[in-house]
Amino acid sequence: MLHLVKRFFGSLAKREISADDQEWVVSNLSIKELKLWSGQMLLDRAHSLQIARRFVVLMQDATREEIAAALLHDVGKSIARIGVIARVVATILPDRVVRKNHRFAAYRGHEKIGAEMLRAVGSSEVTVALVEGTASTKAANALLLADRV
Repeated sequence: MLHLVKRFFGSLAKREISADDQEWVVSNLSIKELKLWSGQMLLDRAHSLQIARRFVVLMQDATREEIAAALLHDVGKSIARIGVIARVVATILPDRVVRKNHRFAAYRGHEKIGAEMLRAVGSSEVTVALVEGTASTKAANALLLADRV
């Protein structure tokens, strides 16, 4: 729960994406994956960069497909299009309430949605499985740890 509190306050800060970071993202994503990454809200792009950078420290031998997963791990949230406060609400509401609200349900189900989005653009199964949360590999463990911001 503490990591969620930290993430909330971190998401309130305005962030820019540096040219170096943008170049690094471009080097690790396909053109179609880059389009999905770019379609995310700035706070999600900044978060994904932070997580991907932590991921490569934890997983120094990471492949491009694994780094792509770290960069795109929350891409399914782009469907919800909700801001920080609504995200908090979606996180704490009971499931029965969330199911009645399309945006909250999309936010909560972002892993599955993200995996479907990535399949649709031809991402590797390694990338898809990591985003979906179905991989049980060293990379999956590193991604979970990296995302505990």
